[in-house]
Amino acid sequence: MDFKSGFVAILGKPNAGKSTLINALVGEKVSIVSPKPQTTRNNIIGILNKPNLQIIFTDTPGIHQGNNKLDDYMEKSINQAKQGVDAVLLCVDGSKRIGEREINFITSFKGTKNLFLIITKTDLTNFEKLYPTLDKLNKLDFLKDIIPVSSVKDRNIDVLIKELEKCLTSNVKFFDDDVYTDKSVRFMISEIIREKTLWLLQDEIPHGLAVEIDSYKEDDKKVIIDATIICEKSSHKQIIIGSNGSKIKEIGTKARLDIENLVDRKVFLSIFVKVKEGWKDKSNYVADLGYNIKDLD
Repeated sequence: MDFKSGFVAILGKPNAGKSTLINALVGEKVSIVSPKPQTTRNNIIGILNKPNLQIIFTDTPGIHQGNNKLDDYMEKSINQAKQGVDAVLLCVDGSKRIGEREINFITSFKGTKNLFLIITKTDLTNFEKLYPTLDKLNKLDFLKDIIPVSSVKDRNIDVLIKELEKCLTSNVKFFDDDVYTDKSVRFMISEIIREKTLWLLQDEIPHGLAVEIDSYKEDDKKVIIDATIICEKSSHKQIIIGSNGSKIKEIGTKARLDIENLVDRKVFLSIFVKVKEGWKDKSNYVADLGYNIKDLD
């Protein structure tokens, strides 16, 4: 059986279901998910390995109009991800009305090589509501295909993989079979902590959060981690900590369980909170927290 491999970029507006989709495609949690837009900040690479197939997916930040240094980093990440790929998955939220604005957004990608339109979150709607939209979208002749999916229900994920396989142009195995992301363990841990913070705080805290791993020590039986959540205001710090430390304790408990699954060992996790006002618009802060735009050159 011939071996095929290649690269696929996943694009879309904030909260379009990109991160959930890449996790479903890879079969592992490589990208964090939360109800907040702009959860993904880096280009997260997830790798699907099958006996005759390897697809390297890139989950990108949501496409939006940026206004600070962090947004500049995310915009460059998106542009970089589109270069030299075999296919592009453009995600659109199928649980919401897809009107003229969304169609114009889709049309702006006309000319993109092997452009698939992925209608996400179909488990939150039904065929009767979706059919008029699909009928309208089918008139866009520049699309390679339109595939409605549910990442949560694993609906049409196998169909999408089979269609992508037809676009692959290489026969090189770029990663070993047991590798499912190019990100370091420290990076994955920081993302797990950020995910739990975003989920548990929801509307209480704006999106100006980052996580630093201050210390990571391990042996055969345990991992000891010190981490710091960075926020923009003193008032946010108090919310993150919670009454008598209740919220930070809950964040730590939920994060620790996921981290133990990641490292397959007992985890001792300590989380601190630090205020760095306006860090998203200061190049040195943004770079220090892992979003160095020069790394994308």
